[in-house]
Amino acid sequence: MSSKYSGSCLCGEVHFDVYGEFDHFFLCHCRHCRKDTGSAHAANLFATRAKLTWQSGQSKVKTYELAGTRHVRSFCLNCGSALPTMQQEGLLAVPAGALDSPIAMTPDAHLFVASRADWDQDLEQVPMMDGLPS
Repeated sequence: MSSKYSGSCLCGEVHFDVYGEFDHFFLCHCRHCRKDTGSAHAANLFATRAKLTWQSGQSKVKTYELAGTRHVRSFCLNCGSALPTMQQEGLLAVPAGALDSPIAMTPDAHLFVASRADWDQDLEQVPMMDGLPS
């Protein structure tokens, strides 16, 4: 029996299910992924055999392809949340943060670390808080 993972966007307009297993989990620090996320990296799960099913809101999903690159991003037209994308050669990319289901995988690797942000150093040393500072 294959696994089922459910996910959604921030506003709740788009819901999806992924049936199958993820092959890889990468944290990408390339400049395109940093621009996409506004953060230090993108966190994406990849699958070659899993099936994506849109449960609701598929008409709200927009896909953007950056000309001259392999960079593709799908997002909710309403809230801008990152959503799954079918990439070249049948590769499914799923933003880890879009999943509502827990995943047992940990990232396989950091990619394009030569492109990482200058401030992305020793982040495990930065204090951690359970909420906003008081």
